[in-house]
Amino acid sequence: MTTVKVQYAKTHLSALLARVEDGEEIVIARGSQQVAKLMPLRRPGQRNLGFVDLHFPESVFFEPLPEDELAAWEADEGRKP
Repeated sequence: MTTVKVQYAKTHLSALLARVEDGEEIVIARGSQQVAKLMPLRRPGQRNLGFVDLHFPESVFFEPLPEDELAAWEADEGRKP
């Protein structure tokens, strides 16, 4: 890990960022006091959607709703936020 002074970091920021993009971590110090660290951002990996492997038969989605459930949905339509 490289340590640079604030003035050097201000003058050479583009070059320091290029080094960080290559995976290097750079500490910025004010005098002998370390105050900040430049480090590469970890790009989030690809996420898989879903948490559980569930399978439903197609009939579940294509059967008509029972009358009481259909009535509950229709009654809820009248209460718009």
